[in-house]
Amino acid sequence: MSASKMPTLADVGRVAGVSRGTVSNVFNHPDLVRADVHQRVKAAARQLGYDGPDPRGRVLRDGKFNAIGFLPPGAYAIADVIRSPYGRELVLGVSIACDAAGATLSLINGRDETRNSSIREALVDGFILGHSADIDLITSAQRRRLPFVILESDAGPDVNSIRIDGRSGALAAVRHLAALGHRRFAILSIRRTSGPPIIHIPGSGKSAITAGFQLDHERLVGFAQGLAEINLSINDVPIIETTPGEPSAGAVVFDRVPQATAILTMSDWQAITVLDEAIRRGINIPEHLSVVGFDGTAESARTTPPLTTVAQDIAGKGRLAADMVFANAAPKQIVMPVELVVRGSTARPRR
Repeated sequence: MSASKMPTLADVGRVAGVSRGTVSNVFNHPDLVRADVHQRVKAAARQLGYDGPDPRGRVLRDGKFNAIGFLPPGAYAIADVIRSPYGRELVLGVSIACDAAGATLSLINGRDETRNSSIREALVDGFILGHSADIDLITSAQRRRLPFVILESDAGPDVNSIRIDGRSGALAAVRHLAALGHRRFAILSIRRTSGPPIIHIPGSGKSAITAGFQLDHERLVGFAQGLAEINLSINDVPIIETTPGEPSAGAVVFDRVPQATAILTMSDWQAITVLDEAIRRGINIPEHLSVVGFDGTAESARTTPPLTTVAQDIAGKGRLAADMVFANAAPKQIVMPVELVVRGSTARPRR
């Protein structure tokens, strides 16, 4: 055979003495082929340097790429997702579902300037859109006529969505701290744009219950409800907006809200930055300060001390989202439960 000509299924079949269809079955449905025939075909393929059917041919034949596109939350880049404890577990869940379906996971850059064009051009059969009900993204996905699922937003009955009960989780966190006797709180909210922490000091006259994403808003509503139960207003509580994982967040907490005895966060990653800063400063957690995370990531159980957190099934959410894309059925709107997991980062206030 000419070195410039790539071997084909038919070439392998001629050498092995079987039909082209039998060779195809060896590579795509080996359970349908007798063991001796399977070995003969594989030997012929090795002889010819044939590695298997060209996936481009399957795409042209079936009109499918056998891949799911995952767009990270907000304006995050792919690297941000891999760095994030939450992001890694979510991607793991999607990957597990893709492995089970024999499909590929394609991570799509979530930066504002590229995400819409990425949706239009991605070589995938469906999408998982993280943390966004952005109408432009929804429109771009709908124009592709491909199945998609939105995470942590409800875009209405015509759109697949999966979200957690963020309000009840936030409420449970406040009630836990209030039952311990805390009355001096600070909140680490999530900043959905890049930049340093933004600090909202009480008395500005601006309502504290403002946020970019539906889940963020729901958690603030839950915090506000819990605070109201002990006759406190969320507008009187310092709120620090930080991007999850922002290394300066912990320092801002200790430097700008030293009077707080309890910190409510919107992600485990935020809470971990506070715990790390406490270790650097020689501050005891929870004797000096109680901290509650949100997400229930694997890392939350390994911190010093182990983190009290509002837990959700992150990987399970990823698996479910991918399965919904594969099923391509009538739209569903699913709300997943959360659970407060009490560990060593919370205790009664000592000051």
